[in-house]
Amino acid sequence: MSSSPDAAGPTMSRRDIVGAMAATAGAFLIPRPAQAMEASRIASTRKLAAVSAGAAYAPKVYTAHEWATVQSLVNYVIPKDATSGSATDAGVPEFMDTMLDLEPGLRTANRGGLAWLDHECHQRFDQDFVDCTDAQRRLVLDDVAYPRRSRPEMALGVAWFNSFRDFTATGFFTSELGVKDLGYVGNTAVPEWTGCPAENYRRLGVSSWP
Repeated sequence: MSSSPDAAGPTMSRRDIVGAMAATAGAFLIPRPAQAMEASRIASTRKLAAVSAGAAYAPKVYTAHEWATVQSLVNYVIPKDATSGSATDAGVPEFMDTMLDLEPGLRTANRGGLAWLDHECHQRFDQDFVDCTDAQRRLVLDDVAYPRRSRPEMALGVAWFNSFRDFTATGFFTSELGVKDLGYVGNTAVPEWTGCPAENYRRLGVSSWP
C-alpha cells in the first residue's frame, strides 16, 4: 500500500480515482529537466540501497497493484531491443514513483490513469491490465496511443497515455542506460583536440568553421 496517502490514495474506490483523473482532463505535466534529473538520481540511490540490502525497491507512492501495472506498461512504451535495455532495465518505474513522491501534484492524474486502464480492460475482458494477455493489452493501448485516429469517447485515455508515454521517455533518457542509448559523450575528457572531422564539414557544405 502507499506510504503517502493523498487525494488519489488507495482508500478511494476505482470509480472515485477515475473521476479524479477526469477532473484533470487525463493529462499531467511532465517534470522539468532539472526535476527529472534529480528524481532519477534519487531513484537510482534508493534502488541501489534496496539491492544492497538484498531487497526489492519498495514504492513510496504506488500501491502494489499500481506498481505491477507500471512495470508492465512502461515496457510497452520502451521495450528492450538489440541495442539497449527496456524501460524497467533503466529504472523507469522507480523514477516515476520517486517523481510522484517529490511532486504530489502529479499523483491524481497519473494514478487515475492506471485505474482508468484497469476499468477499460474490465469493460472489454473482465480483468485488470496486468492479467490480460499481450494481445488484449495491445488492443487497448492501440486505441489510446494514436490521438489522430482515436475515438472521441477515448479522449481521457488518450490524454493520459500520451502523458504517461512522455513520462516514461523522460525517466528513460535521464537514466544511465538512457544516456548511453543516446550516445551522449559530454563530461568526457578530450586529451587532444584535432578539430572538426572533415566529413562533418562536407556534410555542412563548408570547408572550415568561420
